Order: sequence, then structure tokens, then C-alpha cells
Amino acid sequence: MKIGIDKIGFHTPHLYVDMNNLAVARNVEPEKFTIGIGQEKMAVPPITQDPVTLAANAALEILDEEDKEKIDFVIFGTESGIDHSKSAGVYVHHLLGLDSHARTIEVKQACYGATAAIQMAKGHIALNPKSRVLVLGSDIARYGLNTSGEATQGAGAVALVISADPKIMALEDQSAYLTADIMDFWRPIYSDKAFVDGKFSNEQYILFFSKVWEAYKEKTDHGLKDFEAICYHLPYTKMGMKALKTILDEGTEEDKERLSANYKISADYNRNVGNIYTGSLYLSLLSLLEQKEDLEAGSRIGLYSYGSGAVGEFFTGILQPHYREYLHVEQHTKLFSSRTEVTVPEYEEIFEKTLPIDGSSLELDIEKDPANICLAGIKDNMRQYVNKLR
Repeated sequence: MKIGIDKIGFHTPHLYVDMNNLAVARNVEPEKFTIGIGQEKMAVPPITQDPVTLAANAALEILDEEDKEKIDFVIFGTESGIDHSKSAGVYVHHLLGLDSHARTIEVKQACYGATAAIQMAKGHIALNPKSRVLVLGSDIARYGLNTSGEATQGAGAVALVISADPKIMALEDQSAYLTADIMDFWRPIYSDKAFVDGKFSNEQYILFFSKVWEAYKEKTDHGLKDFEAICYHLPYTKMGMKALKTILDEGTEEDKERLSANYKISADYNRNVGNIYTGSLYLSLLSLLEQKEDLEAGSRIGLYSYGSGAVGEFFTGILQPHYREYLHVEQHTKLFSSRTEVTVPEYEEIFEKTLPIDGSSLELDIEKDPANICLAGIKDNMRQYVNKLR
């Protein structure tokens, strides 16, 4: 039985800041951001968007009534959780009107969370072939203004329906994974901003990739020749290329050209959104699928997931016949083209607007936010969400 990605959706806030302008404001050469780390635009979330709304908006565009009836498991991968107790997935379950007879949980392991959710979903579908699982990867990356990590911030969510006989990608069984207790990136519960040892994290990202790649080859006897493309978790777009370059010499010149060209395509969406943590790898996959029109069914795609702290995994999927018919290219093209650029001072003002943490209530103006699902405020310590379509 084939199990994999039946549908995939994406959402990002309607605001962004140009990285050239941010570089000038921070007194650094623009090329440091646009070439050095490979970022063009950074999504800026208004206060009316949080990980719950981003995930719900991403799922809203792909779910039909049959999905809502058959989804019996919702798994929300995030490292930007809004509650220490209640799963962010429960809010999304309600906002989307899913069947009440469903399990709903939240999972956490830095940027690896959505991958863990997908692997859990595969096990559920293997036992319940008629079921569907909604996997959500949603985050807002915050490091703070004028910090070393500021240029790698971002916001967005990816939603995936995992099912038997998937229309887009069948996930293969063999994968390789690794865990090590390291402190390359973390966010204590008392902080709304992450801490990162950038140089150490880059080193561990590549080290983990090397180890899981070698383990995967030993398990499968596959090599570069067997891959049409390899997609990476992208905290910034140059990071994945650094990892890819460590193995390119294992292939022919044709392999190098193919994988390098397809990597560039896979990084395009991330280049214009920024880091979305748990959804980053799947945004890279989406960019490849939607923008490389001649990517043939039957192609094997490699997927490298890395979550600081740290857990890494390399796994693969096979593109299914007519998979392009089930993508939402037009919606995503419109999403990107309809975004509004904000100035650096406007971005800084938006960044500093945060929700109260003293128990006070707050009512937010959601009219300026074009998203269908928004955060409308806080009342009695409870977030108030609105689905404008209801």
C-alpha cells in the first residue's frame, strides 16, 4: 500500500520587508543578506496572525468536505506553541470544522516537528487505510531586532493531507535518522525569542546530513544518480546548498548539474518568505513541485529534515502520475503577488506589537488582514479566533 502526500497547501502573511532595505538599515552590505545567506524577502506577521491562524489558512485552501469527514488525526508540528497545555491543533480542528471523532495533538522538536508528524501519520494510515491525517507545520521565527539572527526570520505554514494512494507523492519506507543532545538553537519557555549559536548550528546541520545520508545509502544502495532532486530544511537558502555541495562529488557531472539546478528552484519560495521552522522543508518541496513544470512522475525526491537540539532525518518520496493536477499553483502565485511591502520602520513597529501577558484583554482590528482566519483578540486569557467565511 502506498502512503504519502495527497494534498499540500501553504500560507504566509500578507506583509513582507525587502532584505536589501533591511541590510541598509542595519548598516551592512545588501549582498550579505541576498547572496551571503540567500534571502530576498522576509514575511512579516501582523499581530492578527499567529501559528494557529497560519496553519488554519494553509489547510483551508486544500480541504474539501470529504477530507473533513475522513480526517481522524490532526498533528500540529510547531516550535512556536501558544499554550503549554492545549494543542494548537485543537484550535485548527475547530476553525476548519473537522469531524469531532478525531485525535488532535501537537508535537515538538524544533524544525523537525512536521517530519515527526508525517512519520506518525504514515503509521496511522498503515493501520487505518481509509483514514486521512492532517499534518501542519506552522511557525513564526523571532530572534529580535538588530540581532545576528534577524535576517533569518520569517513566518508561514504548510498543511499536508497524508493518505493511502496519495495523488502527489508516495513516501518510501526506508529512512535514516539521528538524535544528539546539543545546544545549537533553543527557546526557553520564558522567552518569545530564540537563542542560537549560529556557527555551531551550521556545523551540526551539515554533520547530521552527512551521517543520515551515509546511513541511508547503506540501507538502500541508492546514490545521487537515483535522485531527481534533494530538498532541504532551509533556515536560510544558502544552508541547504552548503550541505548539498558536500556530496556532489559522489555523482557525475550530469548529477551535479541536475541536483544543483533543482535545488535552486526548490529554494525560491523560502528565499521570499524566510525561515518557517517546521514547515521549511515542505515549503522547499512545494517550490520545486510548483515551479519545475517538467518534473516527471516517477521521480525520486530526497528530503532532509533537521531540527536543532537535535534530530535529523533523510527520507524519500516518489512523484505520482498527474501530480501537478493536484497542486495549487494559481493560489500560491496570487498569494505571493498580492503581498504588501512594508518599510523597515513599519516592520519594526509591527514586530514590537505583542499580545499582553498580564491577563488583560485586547481586541484586534482584523479588517486590514486579508486572511480568512485571524486572531481577533484575547479575552479572559483566551485567544479569540475568527473564520471570516462562517
